[in-house]
Amino acid sequence: MDGTKPVMESTTEENQEEREESKGCFECCIKCLGGVPYASLVATILCFSGVALFCGCGHVALTGTLTMLENHFSQITTDHATLTIVIQTMQYVIYGIASFFFVYGIILLAEGFYTTSAVKKELQSQFKTTVCGRCITATFVFLTYILGLAFLGIFGFSAIPVFLFYNMWTTCAAMKSPMANITDPDSICVDVRQYGIIPWNATPGKACGSTLGDICSTSEFYLSFHLYIVACAGAGATLIALLIYMMATTYNYAVLKFMSHGNRRSAKFSEPY
Repeated sequence: MDGTKPVMESTTEENQEEREESKGCFECCIKCLGGVPYASLVATILCFSGVALFCGCGHVALTGTLTMLENHFSQITTDHATLTIVIQTMQYVIYGIASFFFVYGIILLAEGFYTTSAVKKELQSQFKTTVCGRCITATFVFLTYILGLAFLGIFGFSAIPVFLFYNMWTTCAAMKSPMANITDPDSICVDVRQYGIIPWNATPGKACGSTLGDICSTSEFYLSFHLYIVACAGAGATLIALLIYMMATTYNYAVLKFMSHGNRRSAKFSEPY
């Protein structure tokens, strides 16, 4: 019986190779498409798109915001020196976020291809994963969870300038509306000092009446407002992509861990006494 076992195994392998060779182009394409991690692929496209929108639009919007503040709200350079440093630092952080997520997205996509093929082999009882591979998958689950929490904070932070610009835009729209019936337009003001963007001693610090209307008509205001909206949407898309990554890697890790325990138990009970 022991001598016939290698012969049977070699015959089975030969039959399997013959079946693989007899497959047509359509079957091979279906097999290749079956190994594509569609969840990771969609998450990668969404992540790249979201990061590109957030970083590109956020960078330009910050520059426009600084120009608008210098021209209309803080005409003395020393009054907004700290704000200038903060904006420049945030722009450098944007460069880092773009570079990091470009590399991290490619790594997660490659890890998705690996775990998808490993899961399929597990389900076909062709156990080829190792403890190191499962630890790498678990590490990516943890890192993606941390990055998801971080981008949740970034998404909330990116909504702040949208709220500020929206308040300013609605004030200008209400002032220009014929239904408002405003007798003294100069009494309507927007004071950016109350938001803590510039110090209280900044000159002039606020805009009222026709000056406020002129600010809302500038290209810096219009462009920055819409770019902040797009940047916030990009941050939300990146957050959704990280959630998809986390669900996909968690599922693959759970299947690999479960199947590895099952294979260990079956191997244990099949050992000869």
